[in-house]
Amino acid sequence: MYYFIGIKGSGMASLATILYDLGYQVAGSDIDKYIFIEDELRKRSIPIYSFDKNNIKDGYDVIIGNAFDDSNEEVRAAKENKNVKTHTYFDFLGQLMEKYVSIGIAGTHGKTTTTGMAYHLFKEFDKTSVLIGDGTGHAVKDSHYFISETCEYQDHFLHYYPTYAVINNIELDHVDYFHSIDQYKESFEKFANQVKDTVVVWGDDPYLPYLNYQTRVLKFGLNQDNDIIAKNVINNDYGLSFDVYIHGDLFGHFALPFYGMHMLYNSLAVITLGYLENMRADYIQERLSSFEGVKRRYTVKKIGNDIYVDDYAHHPTAIKYVIEATRSRYPGKEIVAIFQPDRFSRGLRFAKEFAQSMDLADYPFLVHFPENAKKEAGIDIDIHEIGQYIPRASIIHEDDEAVQLLASYQNVVYLFMSSKDIYKLENMVIQYKESHE
Repeated sequence: MYYFIGIKGSGMASLATILYDLGYQVAGSDIDKYIFIEDELRKRSIPIYSFDKNNIKDGYDVIIGNAFDDSNEEVRAAKENKNVKTHTYFDFLGQLMEKYVSIGIAGTHGKTTTTGMAYHLFKEFDKTSVLIGDGTGHAVKDSHYFISETCEYQDHFLHYYPTYAVINNIELDHVDYFHSIDQYKESFEKFANQVKDTVVVWGDDPYLPYLNYQTRVLKFGLNQDNDIIAKNVINNDYGLSFDVYIHGDLFGHFALPFYGMHMLYNSLAVITLGYLENMRADYIQERLSSFEGVKRRYTVKKIGNDIYVDDYAHHPTAIKYVIEATRSRYPGKEIVAIFQPDRFSRGLRFAKEFAQSMDLADYPFLVHFPENAKKEAGIDIDIHEIGQYIPRASIIHEDDEAVQLLASYQNVVYLFMSSKDIYKLENMVIQYKESHE
């Protein structure tokens, strides 16, 4: 039995479903609050218990989530039981990846989407298993490939030694752990040099081209000194169209239903992975053109004349990408942008940048931090830390008053952005509008 402490965590849920798909018995525990990530666990009838030390039984393999330590009664019970094996999430995943031709997807922005896109490309090419940071995990017995999102938070990705890796970009984040861009770059450099075959990096990034690589590197981007170059790029409300040149030779033409330049770069990274595994350009075009995205990454609902978008954006640059992509995709509509920050340290460090990104919207709204946001030592701020830099923004709670205010807009695109459960506010607005038509 594999038992997961913190099974509703995004990576933990993905790993649990992978082990279930491989034929193992799986169960776990977590807080009682509903989290959308648990849906895939429920579909497989994987038991989810409340925390209780008596859940830990002799003979279990216990996988401990990153957010849990010895203050948790199940963690203590597992470590004290000599008949129980304990593993950290990242150590267990690192060992699992060693059994396959593995692909690790890293970078500050775009990991989840790029992982989903790579899986969509590879799964019809050969047997492929995947772990995505939106709670999705799929496994096929006797897989040839294993594709995993690999996060830099607290240097977790340094537990992985993939065959190939993608690093989409580097921009300082997780400032509760990384205290400088130099520390952040150093961690990515270490990860890149743990890659066994080739690391694929965005060559137009201000930092990535200048890391000290000891492994083979392929650079993608728009600049002429890259190995993989996109030329003749068209980015409009029809999507993206571009030619790909590899080492100076035309590899193929691509027309994809994606919006925004960040999706061009995600696509180039995945096209490069396909090239490394000898896929034809027409096959890559066919597969990528049918990719419909991943959970909570630009998830679109069209209801009447309004568009509702739910996105995980929780960094200023990600918010900027989402708003710019929306301008390309829906050029005739005004944008109502609703953002709820998650970590106090990120909100404090990037307050001005959050305001600048939100200022790109027609109607910006800032939602108070969630009541369950984790307290951080020495930081005592609220949403006004960001709001002071964008006075025209409306500051709201997740309540009926906010719902009525948001519902007053007509023929707009709503962007609900947060790593927390902002989609609940989205559903409240939809329900209010439908009940008042």
